[in-house]
Amino acid sequence: MMGDFETLLFRQDGGVAWVTLNRPEVHNSFNSAMQIELRQLWRSLRYDDSVRVVVLTGAGTKAFCTGIDRAEAMGTPAGGRGADPLEAQAGTKVNVGVTGDTPFMFDDPGAAIGPKSCDLHKPVIAAVNGMACGGAFYLLGEVEFIIASEEATFFDPHVTYGMTAAFEPIQMLARMPFGEVMRMSLLGTAERMSARRACEIGLVSEVVPAGELASVAGWAASVIAAAPPLAVQGTLRALWAARELSRSQAIGLGYAFVGLGTDQGSLDEGQRAFASGQRSEWRLR
Repeated sequence: MMGDFETLLFRQDGGVAWVTLNRPEVHNSFNSAMQIELRQLWRSLRYDDSVRVVVLTGAGTKAFCTGIDRAEAMGTPAGGRGADPLEAQAGTKVNVGVTGDTPFMFDDPGAAIGPKSCDLHKPVIAAVNGMACGGAFYLLGEVEFIIASEEATFFDPHVTYGMTAAFEPIQMLARMPFGEVMRMSLLGTAERMSARRACEIGLVSEVVPAGELASVAGWAASVIAAAPPLAVQGTLRALWAARELSRSQAIGLGYAFVGLGTDQGSLDEGQRAFASGQRSEWRLR
């Protein structure tokens, strides 16, 4: 199943899975087929213990992802009913948006493409090359951290084209200062945020030359993949929960995450390594 995708590329190197959005001819925008395939992939990786970390990137050099493929119509489907893209067959053209007779029946086109939305709580590192805009923020809002090439740019075109920017900038509010999100949302296509500026404000954790993007992301992924998976996943759960809770609530739950994410065997192994004077090689960022 892992190698049989229409819109994605998948390969595995040890404990690291490489997932590539593979529609470079349309800047890796997602159609209904990609929505379905991403959801299937994220859900299946929950059960694959051989995959400990995921690197998510885009095919080609022009774009990581430019959001929804506008060649697929958005709006009320013919007949007004029964057009859930996640229940349709991959490869079938499906309308998304308002799906009933009132605006309260709405299928958000990007609601199920993010790893956390699909209940995958393994580390996902985004390696961003080229443009990342609009619906790309569904994905970037649910990764652990972002490494970008020097050529990467970030922007949100919704308002320029007469659409309200809501879901995507809401995702970014957890990663960017309010004023930066508002500026990006209101200026639309008139301004693009550089990778350097994205790093300055904390959206991106590191900026590297394009030719080094894969190797740097791969290095980070391999380091994480070598750590005890229970401790890694417990850490993820604790930090993502802390984003949603008050400080005191998160600290109160910390004991539960430590208890669930601590394995005595891993603790003993770590203690032996420390006592022996064994230390990891490190790099300065």
